[in-house]
Amino acid sequence: MDQNLTLQNFSAKIPALPWLEMGSGFLVGMAVGYFLKKSFKFLLLLLGIGLVLIFLLESQHVVIIDENGLAQTVSRGSELFQSFALFLRERLARLSFAGGTSGLAGFLVGLKMG
Repeated sequence: MDQNLTLQNFSAKIPALPWLEMGSGFLVGMAVGYFLKKSFKFLLLLLGIGLVLIFLLESQHVVIIDENGLAQTVSRGSELFQSFALFLRERLARLSFAGGTSGLAGFLVGLKMG
């Protein structure tokens, strides 16, 4: 009996986390959305570092930058990332073990959290 009271006291001190009450589809969607946003931020960091290095090399007359080619490359990379995000969102909508709607809702929450 004493152990049961201790367990109740312990569980009362744990903060209520609303997503622990959600289903598996929501949790999978949230994990994918969180990953997608964090990976996008990481890719932007790498792109920024690369661009700064290229601009520094250009200022030292080591390389010559074709601005149209650079703009097309960045645009193509953006399109590839958008198609990947669309693929993930469509895949979450087809989750069979849980409702696709909850997967999409979790995806949006994960994007917001990331």
